Amino acid sequence: MPSLLNETHDPARRSFVETANLPGSDFPIQNLPFGVFRRDAGEKPRVGVAIGDQIVDVSAAAALFQGGAAVAAQACGAPSLNALMSLGPPAWSALRLALSRELAAEAGGRAGLRPHLTPMAAAQMQMPVAFRNFTDFFASIFHATNAGRLFRPDNPLMPNYKYVPVAYHSRASSVQISEIAVTRPNGQRKGRDGAAPSFGPSRRLDFELELGAFIGTSSELGRPVPIAASAEYVFGYCLLNDWSARDIQAWEAQPLGPFLGKNFATTISPWLVTAEALAPFRTAAFTRPGGDPAPLPYLDDAQDRALGGLDITLEAVITTEAMRSASLPAHRLTQSSSAQLYWTFAQMIAHHTSNGCNLEVGDLIGSGTVSGPEPSSWASLLELTAGGSKPLSLPNGEQRTFIENGDEISFRGFCAKPGHAPIGFGECRAMVLPAV
Repeated sequence: MPSLLNETHDPARRSFVETANLPGSDFPIQNLPFGVFRRDAGEKPRVGVAIGDQIVDVSAAAALFQGGAAVAAQACGAPSLNALMSLGPPAWSALRLALSRELAAEAGGRAGLRPHLTPMAAAQMQMPVAFRNFTDFFASIFHATNAGRLFRPDNPLMPNYKYVPVAYHSRASSVQISEIAVTRPNGQRKGRDGAAPSFGPSRRLDFELELGAFIGTSSELGRPVPIAASAEYVFGYCLLNDWSARDIQAWEAQPLGPFLGKNFATTISPWLVTAEALAPFRTAAFTRPGGDPAPLPYLDDAQDRALGGLDITLEAVITTEAMRSASLPAHRLTQSSSAQLYWTFAQMIAHHTSNGCNLEVGDLIGSGTVSGPEPSSWASLLELTAGGSKPLSLPNGEQRTFIENGDEISFRGFCAKPGHAPIGFGECRAMVLPAV
């Protein structure tokens, strides 16, 4: 298991960037997530690190560092994180340590990084990673059971679920970052009583509150990644909204699974919180209920059982057009935790490569909808409204079964634990526009 605790996790460390020290900041000095930014449309994008309400232009500051940290900082002049990720975990860790030391309060008396800071308000965030592959898993047994119950009341969970980390290959080209609007998809829809399908805008558009993991280390085609090493392949994590057109999905999914009901849009947060930053918030893997089968040997590892989980609180909120017009605050739809996932990311990666499938630097792995056991933690409208049969009431009197045009869905994620500085993921947000 990578990313043991070190001085970068010291809860007493403060930054000379005062906004990083404020209570509730997503980006204290203990976090230091990576993203890609530019100051205006005519400027080349490059890698930055978030600290409070500022962004460090990492490659511009490369002369401040030495050894592996300097090499890693120079790689941050590229328009994506791929070059940095390709250098491997020792380089990632060296750069994180060097940045932490240069951003510390005691470093504030010298010029150091000060000339290389850009206010977030003056920056344009870009897609952080260049990637060709996106695999979305189905790792919450609560979501799998809730969704299955709507279609198979007597047998909601498929018999393979407790043995196989189920997934499907989604579309990388339609992944976009927070704040880019999502256009309602068209597709074939067939009601239960309809004799034939019709074509038109989805009437049952949904969100899925997920965690994404970006692969930072490639693997060799034909050689499985053992579970004991799988977690080391992850560079960092983001928030992920796997938008879903439930009516299109229900009609098309048999027999080959999701297609047009899923691949029209996926929204991710622009900042990648590194696996090392999350080390204090690792936790035991989900405890399987008595009677559940033990994972097959290739999916079982003592260290993964002890620390394979991630305790990240995830929230989804909605603001409708009417709410914005009335200056009303966003309404929270759900709050869940990634600690409730039945399968760990190491198990997902080990299974993904178990047949010899290779990983590439930048591959995106989705957790699937992160639902918990209680209704307040169900992480999609499909679950929250029982397939649309029980509308949700919003504070202004509006109701929702599924997402309507003009609705904006926002995700937030954060980690908090006694004895450690809390860290956050920023925001994953998008508004839904009418179908074309």
